[in-house]
Amino acid sequence: MSSFVKDRLEAVRASIERAAAANGREAANITLIAVSKTIPAATIEEALVAGHRVFGENRVQEAKAKWPELKARYPEIELHLIGPLQTNKVRDALSLVDAIHSLDRESLASMLAKEIARAPRKPKLFVEINTGNEASKAGVAPAEADRFIETCRERHGLLISGLMCIPPLGEPAGPHFTLLAKIAERNSLPLLSMGMSADYEEAIAHGATHIRVGTAIFGARGRSSSSEGEPSIERKGA
Repeated sequence: MSSFVKDRLEAVRASIERAAAANGREAANITLIAVSKTIPAATIEEALVAGHRVFGENRVQEAKAKWPELKARYPEIELHLIGPLQTNKVRDALSLVDAIHSLDRESLASMLAKEIARAPRKPKLFVEINTGNEASKAGVAPAEADRFIETCRERHGLLISGLMCIPPLGEPAGPHFTLLAKIAERNSLPLLSMGMSADYEEAIAHGATHIRVGTAIFGARGRSSSSEGEPSIERKGA
């Protein structure tokens, strides 16, 4: 089996160690999510053989096609949904994933509450914040974040674990990571999902607990793929 993925995983882990040490943090408190969207199962298995167990997918349908068999052979796998979740896919998602990073609207909160009440799996939930107020991107506006988090908790009874953001392309990421951390702090949320292949070390400096890294581990994707870890704005079925 090729050592390509193993070598790149080791390089990313080493850089996480360095970034954590430089910021007085423990690398053990930072979860590396290997973003495996569009990556075939055979390549994912290289990462599994190398000992990695935490992965991220963008779409429920793709996850359903790849992960049940892999989970049967590697039951310690932790799977995160980091892309958009349509309300009509919530039940399927809950049967498969351990965390959802894209809670961004009340219709989805309502459906999650309904399905979680009857599901044996209770995934971690991250509210997605559109820190750049980009019209083309999903996520809750920063000005609405506190109200939305309160609505999720009080009206829908959801346990919110943290926040997620994707800074605007071409802008410095630091101010967006700072903003996300401030929103999390005032809402007593311990988890921050922020940082991708190009900026995860900076995200660690700003307190990221979960970083979403794909191309630095698996290599460049085809042109048909969207930016790493970035949800589509399409909301069919919502």
